[in-house]
Amino acid sequence: MSEALNPETPEAVLEEAADQADGEEPVKQRKNGLYPGVSDELAESMKSGWADTELHGLEPIPQAAHTAARRAALSARFPGERLVIPAGNLKTRSNDTEYPFRASVEYAYLTGNLTEDGVLVLEPTSDGHRATLYLLPRSDRENGEFWLSGQGELWVGRRHSLTEAEQLYGIPASDVRELPDRLREATGPVRVVRGHDAAVESALTDKVTAERDAELRVFLSEARLVKDEFEAGELQKAVDSTVRGFEDVVRVLDRAEATSERYIEGTFFLRARVEGNDIGYGSICAAGPHACTLHWVRNDGPVRSGDLLLLDAGVETHTLYTADVTRTLPVNGTYSEIQKKIYDAVYEAQEAGIAAVRPGAKYRDFHDASQRVLAEKLVGWGLVEGPVERVLELGLQRRWTLHGTGHMLGMDVHDCAVARTETYVDGTLEPGMCLTVEPGLYFQADDLTVPEEYRGIGVRIEDDILVTEDGNRNLSDGLPRRSDEVEAWMASLKG
Repeated sequence: MSEALNPETPEAVLEEAADQADGEEPVKQRKNGLYPGVSDELAESMKSGWADTELHGLEPIPQAAHTAARRAALSARFPGERLVIPAGNLKTRSNDTEYPFRASVEYAYLTGNLTEDGVLVLEPTSDGHRATLYLLPRSDRENGEFWLSGQGELWVGRRHSLTEAEQLYGIPASDVRELPDRLREATGPVRVVRGHDAAVESALTDKVTAERDAELRVFLSEARLVKDEFEAGELQKAVDSTVRGFEDVVRVLDRAEATSERYIEGTFFLRARVEGNDIGYGSICAAGPHACTLHWVRNDGPVRSGDLLLLDAGVETHTLYTADVTRTLPVNGTYSEIQKKIYDAVYEAQEAGIAAVRPGAKYRDFHDASQRVLAEKLVGWGLVEGPVERVLELGLQRRWTLHGTGHMLGMDVHDCAVARTETYVDGTLEPGMCLTVEPGLYFQADDLTVPEEYRGIGVRIEDDILVTEDGNRNLSDGLPRRSDEVEAWMASLKG
């Protein structure tokens, strides 16, 4: 990796690369860089001789009309108040390298823009709000930032100009470097989405309250409960790519057996990066007893013939919508008798859960339906004393079911997480909501309350379900679920 000159590096390890000119702050050089500075001649040379690369006649992003409608709903909810929604900043991974940037969900939902340091500001007017998108403009060629800064254009790529951004996002754009001063001078009520941009929060420190800011975040979380047409389409794209990723994994299971769970992780990641932005969350590639660890993301264990592989993974689209799908597959292509017994029980529970997803149903209904089936199985197998109503009332099945049966899905894998309980868990399903249905049974390897043949077996089946006007649609039905269909599917891919 080439050495950049990084102005974000702490002052103690920086040296000036050039004299300050025209009152501008100089671009700084990394300590221990191989070049001691920039000559006047080189600095002058780098200012000129570049073609005009401004883009003209850009079409708005596909979701521009939807983001405008979302901003309008936000404006109507908080009349007369200034609303500040930051994208966030780069986060340091180590020393002078950063994690890949992912914009805050609230910002991306309202703008469609995904670049770091951006801030959406809605300023109150007599008839609503005036939106401004504050962004970093193109790298400055006069002060050398475009080639000297670690975040300059020649190091990390071209940014859109403010004029280009206005065409793409349908929002007037301004230089974000001017925003802190404007916010400090702001009067009247202000709300900000916290936790993404320390400089923005510092500029508003005496103007906001935690309670009022929490109300803004709750509203934006609840606004995402019902997906619009664009969002439903993006979720289907994410799921379709995820289906192909699962197929990729089945085709290389022999290579995973020769290496480890990491081969499965890497195989799925390749599909996610080729067809999408990234994985939507850390892939769970849990073979054998690792399947009993709900969020096994170390993915460093062996993959053995005769064991089950619990693969829980999802592709994230370029617009940040993610799939969340789980299949529990026999590594050798065939379930053993005990594996099939447990798998079929989970399948039956999932079928009951999916059947309960429909408009007007209580959100909890699908969970209750799935848990009842699992409790019945556990009682029938003699693993817990009935009757079933007693087991459910006391939650005794949870020793082996562990988690809830699903969650909302969208731009976050656990979407709408800060919505009020009465509108989410205690709410009612509506067309456009998208949720997972994912019952599971997990018999830990050290669980002495179950027969030895059960121990170390974990099974989860998860699909992404869109609530429709007349019921539901399984977005991930491109992957088989019934045990015999899974075996046939795997055989066809391996063959």
